Amino acid sequence: MSTPTLIDVPEAFAAAYGGNSVEARAWVAELPRLGGEFLERWGLRRDGPAAYGMASLVLPVLRADGTPAVLKLQQLREETAGVAAGLRAWDGDGIVRLLDDDAESCTQLLERLDATRPLSSMADDDAAVQVLAELMARLTSVPAPAGMRRLADIAAAMLDEVPRAVPALRDPAERRLVRTCASAVDELIGESGDRLLHWDLHYDNVLAGEREPWLAIDAEPLAGDPGFDLLPALDNRWDEVLATGDTGRAVLRRFDLLTEVLGLDRQRATGWTLGRVLQNSLWDIEDGKTALDPVQVAIATALLNRSART
Repeated sequence: MSTPTLIDVPEAFAAAYGGNSVEARAWVAELPRLGGEFLERWGLRRDGPAAYGMASLVLPVLRADGTPAVLKLQQLREETAGVAAGLRAWDGDGIVRLLDDDAESCTQLLERLDATRPLSSMADDDAAVQVLAELMARLTSVPAPAGMRRLADIAAAMLDEVPRAVPALRDPAERRLVRTCASAVDELIGESGDRLLHWDLHYDNVLAGEREPWLAIDAEPLAGDPGFDLLPALDNRWDEVLATGDTGRAVLRRFDLLTEVLGLDRQRATGWTLGRVLQNSLWDIEDGKTALDPVQVAIATALLNRSART
């Protein structure tokens, strides 16, 4: 009997991700075997050191024909269950191409991009936002496949949580802001959209490629309104926003560029962006925080101030 192939798991990743839950620790403990199993199953050879993010381990590999690829190992969760279906629907149009996958373990074989050249390396912020906007327009032009988790359900769950969450905030102004965001979602929830959303499209989730200059990675797809996808593009490189000396104006500049390229109604896009602020705020409160993230407050305030003037 041959010795099974095992992979080494970086200690930093194992410690950080394994601290999330009992299930996460069990998954990390299985990673050496799981990674080795897919190297053998798909006829892959290691081709460099492993890389990792907050929730996945990525191994550079070579396929049997010598084609570079990456093996992505991630725990099966609500956020990752629909990734392969989303990637198949996009079929590499503006996003990394799916080469193979295993639904049971949520393991994926993906085309290899240049991880040393994220979009955040682009010095010109307006040009970087333009790239994000054009990619987002392509991605959200695709209808979500059947069975994809829905923004309508996520929004309804958020609204249910608001009455329990808001009292945890110390500042009455922040409690009012969360309720205002909830009201915006409540007005839009009946028309939550059916486009295929990336959900986390920011500068570091776009890498340089060979078949296209820039391609998106790390989607957590859902079906919904494209306005719900804008916030991660608004709070990139926040130090540069602050350096302008006019935070509100800088936020609106990005927002206007995004909505223009995507052809979105700005009032509706404002409402769904406030929905993302609401989602992030509820997550922070769930984590025990009693104050909102100042960046989220600044973005929501900029959008609400303009809405009040129009």
